[in-house]
Amino acid sequence: MDTITAGIVAQLGFDDEMAKLRSLLDGWIAEAAGDLQPLLQWQFDAGSKYFRPLTVFGCYRASYQQPIPDTIIRSAAVLEMMHNMSLVVDDILDQSDERRGKPTMHSKFGMLPALMASGFIVADGFAMSADDPHDIRLFADLIKRLGVAECAQWRLRRQPLGVADWEGIAGEDTGSMFETCACLATRDETLRKFGRLLGMLYHGCDDVGDVKGLTSLGGGGEEDLRDGILTLPAALAIQDETIRDMFCKAEPTDDELQAISQAMIAQLPAADAHLDQLAVEAKWEAQIHTRDASVLIALVDYTRELSRR
Repeated sequence: MDTITAGIVAQLGFDDEMAKLRSLLDGWIAEAAGDLQPLLQWQFDAGSKYFRPLTVFGCYRASYQQPIPDTIIRSAAVLEMMHNMSLVVDDILDQSDERRGKPTMHSKFGMLPALMASGFIVADGFAMSADDPHDIRLFADLIKRLGVAECAQWRLRRQPLGVADWEGIAGEDTGSMFETCACLATRDETLRKFGRLLGMLYHGCDDVGDVKGLTSLGGGGEEDLRDGILTLPAALAIQDETIRDMFCKAEPTDDELQAISQAMIAQLPAADAHLDQLAVEAKWEAQIHTRDASVLIALVDYTRELSRR
């Protein structure tokens, strides 16, 4: 587990639940088809933050103030499986050779095995949830939304869009996963908006964190910049006409990419202000819809700090 996430897990008192979840995933991998087992082991040993399962646990405790039942731990494990499937597919689409400092699944094992593994993960996730129609519906809806969001994000590359457009993309690309976290925990719609806001906050903090490494085009946001992906800092930077024209070019030069990156860096204070507002809205949703919002407020605060580390 990521060491930073381990800290918030311990702070919130979810060590036992997380250990059960990881044991469940380890058992699933051990029983997987022989040819795929090394790929799954590689993917799930890649230093996951396990933040989505943590969000499931947090939403459950905030709503019910009871020990986390095994059924919810299973739901969180399947969600982590679906999340990892999305990472495998994202890495293929982005042609990324590394993730979290390790070779991606397709770069180590090949494109075909990685694609087959992603399908296997989804199929087994549904099989594990076969006795729970509520979870099945949530996971089916999630996968559909992720597919639509990925297509939309790709279609909207290099377009003169704004912050409202970014919110729509972030709300589906990442917010949908966190909405699912909330609905798995509460088994209703009570915290869906909280989940969406938390996911948008997570997405935006990731955008800002990436831009902080763009000074020499060597940071985590280089691929998004070259692909013309609408990140939060980009949405703010391209309000300037000159930067917008560069951003919308099919093949910007290295000098133009550098100019765009500097404009995005200049917009970081505005991006931070927008993220602060998302955090306020998420906390408000937690406070008005739960018995004890403290655990969810801690998750929001943890997420907000991700772009400051």
